[in-house]
Amino acid sequence: MTSNELRDFLNEKVELYNRPDFIESDPIQIPHLFTQKEDIEIAGFLTAIIAWGNRKMIIKSAHRIMQLLGDSPYDFVMSHQNHHLESLDGFVHRTFNSTDLRTFIMGLRHIYREHGGLEAVFTKYQETNTMQPAISTFKKLFFAIEHKERSQKHVSDPLNNSAAKRINMYLRWMVRQDKKGVDLGLWNDIPMGALSCPLDVHSGNVARKLGLLLRKQNDAKALLELDTALRALAPHDPVKYDFALFGLGVFEGF
Repeated sequence: MTSNELRDFLNEKVELYNRPDFIESDPIQIPHLFTQKEDIEIAGFLTAIIAWGNRKMIIKSAHRIMQLLGDSPYDFVMSHQNHHLESLDGFVHRTFNSTDLRTFIMGLRHIYREHGGLEAVFTKYQETNTMQPAISTFKKLFFAIEHKERSQKHVSDPLNNSAAKRINMYLRWMVRQDKKGVDLGLWNDIPMGALSCPLDVHSGNVARKLGLLLRKQNDAKALLELDTALRALAPHDPVKYDFALFGLGVFEGF
């Protein structure tokens, strides 16, 4: 395939999957339940953090978290007393348990109280054409609270050679604005061209078959390679191709 043929092929797949009915089977449905900006941000963040494994189980677990937070995630984060955290006991999604959930609630309160919120942190620490240093800085700020070491594994650090799939997916949700009704596009001061494709088994395998990625490991170096290829195809919105790579891998078995 020539570069133009590849672009046309991928654009067709973006149009096929980047539409509202995609929401029904995707974890992005959770932040779509809310209308207040901070509720959307927090619901999206907590959902993205547990987004690995079976998609139906991810969605079920994310709904459970929202229920535990009284379906008012921002109010719970900012107003909870210590005894309210007891209601989170017993929650578990794979290796993310109630101890981690408590930590994340307190970490979010710290981010909103001390750093102006999730958008403010990622906006402040973005760099030209990349959000990866901002993700690393966010992790440091988020875990400035007292916490158990085990909880840190749930936020990946790109500067430690992680592809940080879940946080990159979250940033796509919050930043991308294309009026197609899927991504939420709440944050206005981060350019879409700085976003990175959420790199996982599905998107990585499809990218390799299409010649967009040569590196075998799904790590930070592979992410940079994939970003470079996608930005050559669509400099202002490279992450739209996440819909194509994901759809080809999950729905079409490409």
